[in-house]
Amino acid sequence: MTVDVEREKALAAQAAAELVEDGMAVGLGTGSTAAYFVTALAARALDVRCVATSLATERQAREAGLRVEPFDGDGALARLDIAVDGADQVASHGWVVKGNGGAHTREKIVAAAAARFVVIASSDKVVGAISPPVPLEVLAYGLTATLARLAHARVRDGASLSPDGGVIVDWTGPVDDPAALAASLAAEPGVVEHGLFPPELVTDVLVGRGETVERR
Repeated sequence: MTVDVEREKALAAQAAAELVEDGMAVGLGTGSTAAYFVTALAARALDVRCVATSLATERQAREAGLRVEPFDGDGALARLDIAVDGADQVASHGWVVKGNGGAHTREKIVAAAAARFVVIASSDKVVGAISPPVPLEVLAYGLTATLARLAHARVRDGASLSPDGGVIVDWTGPVDDPAALAASLAAEPGVVEHGLFPPELVTDVLVGRGETVERR
């Protein structure tokens, strides 16, 4: 049976949009699945304040009529009621991989600032265990030296940059122990952020499967 991935993304996004209430501060993720959420949220015509994790998301949200506010500077939101984003991998043990769009640093900041972080995905993103690649954002300064220490990493094709100018690198080594790898990568000088999101950061996972939405 052919899986309608786009339909599954839309169903998961619609379910997440139903979790948003009037007056909430909402974090908007980046990528094709998050784009479905922006559309679904705008359709509800709620009075919400939003922060976006990329220029593309901000542009879409504004065009859809959502109020987007800065997430830095005086008067910026410090806490969010909910943040919703897609995922590249959703593992059975609760770990999530993000960063295919290169915005995982901002996405993790927004997720950590939210009282509730909801991951939405199509069924093809559900995996038994995390596998490479794992996206990294790395400083351009000392990039060659950083890559030499990491060993199992390569700059993504097309010299991809994060929204804040960091170099996007893919970790291609083993991911047998996500917690240990996350700690190792976080401790590496030059690595701004990795795309491993731990179970304790994720409140809900909504997976579109066929014509239904699974809550994990």
